[in-house]
Amino acid sequence: MQPRNPIMRSELTALLIAPDRRLAEQFAASQTESRACQILSELKAYPTRQTLEVRLKQLHPDLVIVDAGTNLAAAADIIQFIASTGLSIQLVGLHPRNDSEALLTCLRRGACEFLHAPFEEAIQREAFSRLLRLRPPEQETAPQPGTTVVFSSAKPGSGASTLAFHTACALRRSERKRVLLIDLDLAGGGISFYSKSAESNSVLDFLTGDGPQPGGRYWSTLKAGCDGIDVLPAPSVPYCGSIETSRLAGLFDCARANYDYVLVDAPVVFKRLSLLALSNSDRGLLISTGEIASVHLARRAVQLLERLGFPKDRFQIVVNRANRSDDVSPAGLEKLFSCAISSRLPDDHLALHRVLTLGRALEPESDLGKGIGELTALLSPFSAVAGLAAARPQ
Repeated sequence: MQPRNPIMRSELTALLIAPDRRLAEQFAASQTESRACQILSELKAYPTRQTLEVRLKQLHPDLVIVDAGTNLAAAADIIQFIASTGLSIQLVGLHPRNDSEALLTCLRRGACEFLHAPFEEAIQREAFSRLLRLRPPEQETAPQPGTTVVFSSAKPGSGASTLAFHTACALRRSERKRVLLIDLDLAGGGISFYSKSAESNSVLDFLTGDGPQPGGRYWSTLKAGCDGIDVLPAPSVPYCGSIETSRLAGLFDCARANYDYVLVDAPVVFKRLSLLALSNSDRGLLISTGEIASVHLARRAVQLLERLGFPKDRFQIVVNRANRSDDVSPAGLEKLFSCAISSRLPDDHLALHRVLTLGRALEPESDLGKGIGELTALLSPFSAVAGLAAARPQ
């Protein structure tokens, strides 16, 4: 995840949700003098829960300030939803005037403060001083966490799971560091088949209240798969229920603390769970093939990620099973996606067929093995600058 923007310690950071643009401008102008709050981003309409979850994970604000004057019911629902997530975020209602009904509604739904125009500086300073005291203390500097990479596709069958597995094996083989492969496709994951790993706790045990909390002692229960990678498989019985945002974030944080690389095989990118995984990751790989249906959906996926605020240096496009008969040329793909293609992996069906049933990694000398070797170089922290440059549009 991206580090929080550097700010003065005395400031609180905030996400401002304000359809009333005049109110938003008034509030922003008041902060120029008081500097009690730094607005990281503004949403000009009440967001969906999915969009809100993504933005909160990207920004990590101390506060969410919600316009309660334009639509009190919508604002109250947003406040209640954020309060229910368990995130360490304080909630503030915003209003054009001192409205007692709006104040009580916001406080009952979970807000800590209520601010109204004309935003007198003395009153604001008192409110933000109270909010500052509620902010959790900064933690001591922790050891460097591992790198988390999410593999997802726009169209099922594009090969994201295959690439996640063989990339994990290649990283383990080339760098001899601890690698964890997580299968987040809770309804039909196949990583345990690819890796031929022994039965162990599934990822669902770590994501639901019935299983163990994600702590250091539980990683020893995982069974090593191919080439010594550890595998956290999908449940043997498909699961279609919801996952709490805080549990997914906790899983990723603990995985980073225990592994040098955490590779995640996620469902198609349009799923809520995949978007949350991308929000919690250091980098995402969007897998597409060259056939027209896959390209069409991948283009829609790129547009979705951009609308949700994902910077293009956080995700890269990988064209899998590339060959000369593809419906769209490499130059055409870059034009369609409005960004560069970071990797093109060849269609090496024979090499995959030889290793699939044996649960073995690809030979590094095969055509696809060489392509995956080049892909792993982009994922190394030592090659991060090169990887980000490759992902930016030219």
